[in-house]
Amino acid sequence: MTAHLFHSDAADELEEATVFYESRVAGLGKSFLAEVQRTVSLIERYPDAGAVISRNLRRVRLDRFPYSVVYRRTADAIVIIALAHQRRRPGYWRGRK
Repeated sequence: MTAHLFHSDAADELEEATVFYESRVAGLGKSFLAEVQRTVSLIERYPDAGAVISRNLRRVRLDRFPYSVVYRRTADAIVIIALAHQRRRPGYWRGRK
């Protein structure tokens, strides 16, 4: 299993979305976070399973929420580039390293 790390902007996106869902319904933020963790664990086990979106980037969509985990694989880790809403500002994260 490959380790993962979050780009600082992706970590901020995770926090913001979790707080947003929790503010709507008690416990929904926790469910969102659990779904992200489940998806990241899947990516760690099967790093090539995500849909290819460019030469170095892949995407896995969350099951219950309209978000995707955008990541790249390096020799040492899975780098989560973005936790991107599927219907807002497509490709805004493309400049992240």
